[in-house]
Amino acid sequence: MNQFDFIAIEGVIGAGKTSLARMLAERHNARLVLEEFEENPFLPSFYEDRERYAFQTQLAFLASRFKQQEKLRSRDLFHEMVISDYLFDKDRIFARLNLSGDEMSLYDSIYGIMSSIAAKADMVVFIQSSVDRLMQNIRERGRPYEKEMSRTYIEELNNAYNHFFHHYSRSPLIIINATEVDFVHNESHMKYIEDQIFYEPIRSNTTHITPG
Repeated sequence: MNQFDFIAIEGVIGAGKTSLARMLAERHNARLVLEEFEENPFLPSFYEDRERYAFQTQLAFLASRFKQQEKLRSRDLFHEMVISDYLFDKDRIFARLNLSGDEMSLYDSIYGIMSSIAAKADMVVFIQSSVDRLMQNIRERGRPYEKEMSRTYIEELNNAYNHFFHHYSRSPLIIINATEVDFVHNESHMKYIEDQIFYEPIRSNTTHITPG
């Protein structure tokens, strides 16, 4: 069995990263650390007016994510590992997409200090999906503030995530092609993903899998 202290699950909004993190944590007695996006007071306004509220939203997320790093770095006697539904490094994906000029420069200065202290994942799992599937999942979960989210923004975000993880090399990476996958309701899909993470030997820095 692969032994990890910290596994990060990643994906675009609606990919299912929180669901997968919850399921893996329950099956492997892991301490679950979830992104506190609902506590960001600027998020609803951001989806209504990206340009006006991007900087406030981004700094609020950065501060919240950095605060959680203490939890990720500390040991827990009651759990064998930590599983999180986000990777601190991904914060800059949103920043590059939404900020520019002086705001981006200021963000980079703050991010540079924080990223050097942030916990490093032993394994990252990226749930890759199509824009159609992401939009469907967003509609089905029905969060009020996400109703203002445009398809164009999700397309931009999906491209940015794909580019980021295409070049990611800080830790072993598993990329799940999840467009036609339902690990929440299909036990065989879930079992395949679980086996690839915990029981298959790590053959290279990046492993692509397609449950089916």
